[in-house]
Amino acid sequence: MSEPQGPPTLDKAPAAAPPAVQGSGRFWSPRRVPSVVVAVLLLAGAGLLLYDIAAVRAHHPAMHWRRALARQLAERQLDDTWVLAGAGVAVALGLWLIVLAVTPGRRGLLPMWRPHPEVRAALDREAAALLLRDRALDVSGVRSVRVRMRRTRADVRAESHFRDLDDVHADLALTLGDAIRGLGLARPPTLSLRVARPGRKG
Repeated sequence: MSEPQGPPTLDKAPAAAPPAVQGSGRFWSPRRVPSVVVAVLLLAGAGLLLYDIAAVRAHHPAMHWRRALARQLAERQLDDTWVLAGAGVAVALGLWLIVLAVTPGRRGLLPMWRPHPEVRAALDREAAALLLRDRALDVSGVRSVRVRMRRTRADVRAESHFRDLDDVHADLALTLGDAIRGLGLARPPTLSLRVARPGRKG
């Protein structure tokens, strides 16, 4: 006697894979203060030079500073100390402006993972350090904790007063490792952990 057959089953289609999680790039600073300073200085210099040129065209004598500058540039040699100092200042200012133009800034923001391309999020570095400090203080035997959050590394210095330092170190490494992964950062920082007795360097 054949066994009763159950109702035919339909093959289930495989579940759609969730969208790939993408990393959020660093946030660019608007650079308002350097832009305003440079714009004001250029505007003031250009306006003063334009006024002096217009005055000369109107048959008035040039300003004393422009005559003195022209005389100095004509008399001083290229290896003069003041010429080299002025050139060094100009080069340093130019390099500073280039660095401001090509770097994103906002080092206090840590980019987070984003499930959708149109969503961007970041975690404040001080908030991340505070969260890690609170998680570390929950570990038994930890008396005090100092956390310094960098872009690529989390420096944690803890003090333990009664437990074995190796046990505290192991518990802290496990707890802080889970906490760092729970932050949801695009590039989780590496953990640098030191545990010491109060009054001693780790």
